Amino acid sequence: MLVQRSTLVRPLVAAAMVIASSFYAIAQQAPTPTRVRGTIEGVDGDVLAVKSRAGDEVKLHMTGDMKVVGITKTSLSDIKVGSFVGATTVPGPDGAQNAVEVHVFPEDMRGSGEGSRPYDLRPNSSMTNATVAQTVTGNDGHTLLIKYKGGEKKVTLTPETAVVAFVPADKSDLKAGAKVIAFMNKLPDGSYETNRVSVGRDGLTPPM
Repeated sequence: MLVQRSTLVRPLVAAAMVIASSFYAIAQQAPTPTRVRGTIEGVDGDVLAVKSRAGDEVKLHMTGDMKVVGITKTSLSDIKVGSFVGATTVPGPDGAQNAVEVHVFPEDMRGSGEGSRPYDLRPNSSMTNATVAQTVTGNDGHTLLIKYKGGEKKVTLTPETAVVAFVPADKSDLKAGAKVIAFMNKLPDGSYETNRVSVGRDGLTPPM
């Protein structure tokens, strides 16, 4: 009886070890990137070639319904109570949420991605898309109180904070040398496609 029990237990233990090692291997895999930031190297038909900021060459198949938006410099005065904005923030030593950049959405994009979530621009950065409820100017900079469904955040802007706006654009703006952020989706064959590209205007590098 003891021999039979031992014979049954060993395969179960071995199987459990294989499953555990498989989960560990999956956990150790690098996450699939969801966006690429870089410079357009060229456009060939529906393929967009981008050289990432890290120096990697990425080819993206542009979907038929791909949306292109332009990014241009704007000023803090264009951020008003009621504006729908996106803010990339990092926590400061005093616990404040310091804005790396703030981008102003046009009215037809109000509500896009509303909420707050971790972001990949910098370590510990987050992206919050929300409506400006209050603006306060103080000696230490400018503070925005932005509200979204289920929460709110105080965002501190400094002279180093980039302030930009989304403007209309199309595929004709995707030219060699332009700076872009392209959202990526990995296809079953290992290639990538994109259905949204943000392109900097007048040589601007999108700051988000």
